[in-house]
Amino acid sequence: MDDKCIMENLLLTTKGACDLYLHGTIESPTANVHQVFDTALNDSLCMQDEIYKKMTAKGWYTTDTAEQTKIMKVKNQFAGM
Repeated sequence: MDDKCIMENLLLTTKGACDLYLHGTIESPTANVHQVFDTALNDSLCMQDEIYKKMTAKGWYTTDTAEQTKIMKVKNQFAGM
């Protein structure tokens, strides 16, 4: 297993944890439980951001820039709703 694969697995695992913590925060029955989940969520989001930045710096996570015409098409599509 190479470094890129390890980082991809870390990113996916961290994203999964963020999803679980988000739902725990939303569904918390008390303020104390809510605070614990909220703190864990924020910590996980920071970790996810750091992993993403390291992957981007190494060229392992690339994104495409959306064309302005495509943005306007979608914007106009939903403007009438």
